[in-house]
Amino acid sequence: MRPITQENDRLGFVGIGYMGRPIARRLLESGFKLTTYDWDHRKTQELIQYGGNVAQSVSELSSSCNVVLSCLPSDEAVLNTYKGSDGVFANAQRGSRVIDLSTVYPETSQELSRLGSECGVEVLDATISGSTPAAEKGLLTLFGGGNKDCFEGAESIFRVIAHRYFYLGPSGSGATMKLVVNTLLGIGMQAIAEAVALGEKAGLDRHRLLDVLSQTAVVAPAHVGKLQRAMKSDYSPQCPIRLMNKDFGLIFNLAAAVGARLPAAGAAFEINARQSDEGAEQDFSAVILQMEKQAHLRSKDDGLTRVDVNSARKVI
Repeated sequence: MRPITQENDRLGFVGIGYMGRPIARRLLESGFKLTTYDWDHRKTQELIQYGGNVAQSVSELSSSCNVVLSCLPSDEAVLNTYKGSDGVFANAQRGSRVIDLSTVYPETSQELSRLGSECGVEVLDATISGSTPAAEKGLLTLFGGGNKDCFEGAESIFRVIAHRYFYLGPSGSGATMKLVVNTLLGIGMQAIAEAVALGEKAGLDRHRLLDVLSQTAVVAPAHVGKLQRAMKSDYSPQCPIRLMNKDFGLIFNLAAAVGARLPAAGAAFEINARQSDEGAEQDFSAVILQMEKQAHLRSKDDGLTRVDVNSARKVI
């Protein structure tokens, strides 16, 4: 399959959100011709200064581009973008390619592949792992599903936005791998939150605890930045907790479909959902706040109250 190049291909990008914005910007700055669309037109305007064009509809974008990328928040949003008379498939040229970066259920990726095939459009699910800072630096990790030749033909795009990209197998494989990775991501963050609350309850200085913990071998690289931001009580969203909440739902659907048990994920989801229900737009690392709240930790400086270590031992 012919490789995608900056000279011969025109890219379209649907979904200029937390991850879509930095990815689209990197593609523009690397020299790709890119047209963007988002339901919130203000988001697309931000990319004009980097050379981006703006489409007024999905149909306009897909009819003028031969490679369409999407980065959307839900299965429903993905399906609405691609299906119907105003969707991508109804307006794309035969021979076009689709690269969906969204975190969706594997069957959604398989449905996109089937619908695309009917229209002569090749579809890849190329799910992304990494937060906003990684996207800004082109340090994402990609998991690909679909036609292998198509995946290899898109490497010029992948090299711009990711430092690692893996082909996993047929359509839906990339989506499946992303859910596997996010299972570990969510459980790991909850384990950290519990450990932090335990250390504080036992009398350790919060700032020093977070600092030292972030430098230990047991904390994954994806969580290190979360701890460093928590030291400054910064829970502004890089990966919003509402999206992690959504991903847990996809994970449990997949587990039910294949007959897998996920007791640790179930416990992590409970805390994640509780913090998400509080309504603030926070990073998923805000489960630390939820565990501190449940441990009755509060103070003047950061909203946490230190409990005397002897009292803590009585509780333990």
